[in-house]
Amino acid sequence: MNKTRELSPLEWMIRTQVVDRGIDDAHVVEAMRRVPRDKFFKAGATELAYADQAAPIGHGQTISQPYIVALMTHRLELRPGLRVLEIGTGSGYQTAILARLAQEVWTVERVKPLLDEAFERLLDLGVRNVHFKYGDGTLGWPEAAPFDRILIAAGAPQLPRKLLLTNLKEGGKAVLPIGPQEEQMLTEVTRVGNELISKDVCACRFVKLIGEAGWGKETVKEKD
Repeated sequence: MNKTRELSPLEWMIRTQVVDRGIDDAHVVEAMRRVPRDKFFKAGATELAYADQAAPIGHGQTISQPYIVALMTHRLELRPGLRVLEIGTGSGYQTAILARLAQEVWTVERVKPLLDEAFERLLDLGVRNVHFKYGDGTLGWPEAAPFDRILIAAGAPQLPRKLLLTNLKEGGKAVLPIGPQEEQMLTEVTRVGNELISKDVCACRFVKLIGEAGWGKETVKEKD
């Protein structure tokens, strides 16, 4: 009998989609183990929770596939004591993972219903080290900046230099997708003085980053 298939859906997801693909960071794996992914899906759609794919969450937005969540988290090199800015709260799943690994998380979402739902989910899960904001995430969170880490969960047309230079600490790191709508490059960025050193990670596909430092709102049509 296939022992892998005897695992719970969550453990099967972690084994086959995360660890077997090279992400064996014990801290990231444990964080994903402690966050029940199915809680971030609406009733009747929980079978999609552990699938190896992104899934719609309404309003033209998606929840990233488990591997991408793990990869972006791993690339941030999180540890206790760090302050993280997340742009694109979405369902709140990536937020919850970040909250397990960092000291505090500031998360910004431009779709109010999604932000409200994410707030309730994290509250129900007992997550208390997250600050929520409704607004244009491409402007960052100036009142709380600078941050040790930044995660952007939507595709920017180009490197958002102003956003990163005004919100990221010296020596800080950001992970974000950059490129056209059809396919982006997941990119790791490190700030060294006023320079932003970029490193390509892998091809990916995210929804568009909408806002002043991203795509114009007229370029996307939101659907419930």
